[in-house]
Amino acid sequence: MAVRHQLIEKPPMAVWGVLEDGSRYSDWVVGTSDARPVDDRWPEVDSQIEYTVRLGPWTAEGRTIVRRLEPPRWLELEVDNGPLGTVRVAIEIRPWGPDTLVIVDEHPLRGPGGLLHNSLVDALIQVRHRSMLSRLADVVEQATADRPTGAMAQA
Repeated sequence: MAVRHQLIEKPPMAVWGVLEDGSRYSDWVVGTSDARPVDDRWPEVDSQIEYTVRLGPWTAEGRTIVRRLEPPRWLELEVDNGPLGTVRVAIEIRPWGPDTLVIVDEHPLRGPGGLLHNSLVDALIQVRHRSMLSRLADVVEQATADRPTGAMAQA
């Protein structure tokens, strides 16, 4: 099991705003080159995002399904990597003073990924999570910089 956290210096609703926008998925999820919500229900339970992973000349398609939703605190996903199996990714959003503590917990559920899971794989997932959480922070900060705040937003 790979668990990683990051403090994002924005309020929880700013983080949630990015997570609930299915069109931003490939902006913060490491490895995806393209992502698109299947319909306009994201992130309702059982809604899906289809994504593409590109590695050199190879591409693979997958999908991510919402399994648990408790806005703005929890988003749990099942990522279907086709022949590699599925993984559970739980994202917890905790208020931390004026900021947000984001905790990501990932582990395999089905298929060969679960059979081959070991501490080396967890270490690689940790590296991926570090990058993913950093990208999420960047996207949240950019999204909030693009929107007026305070008195300007209320006008």
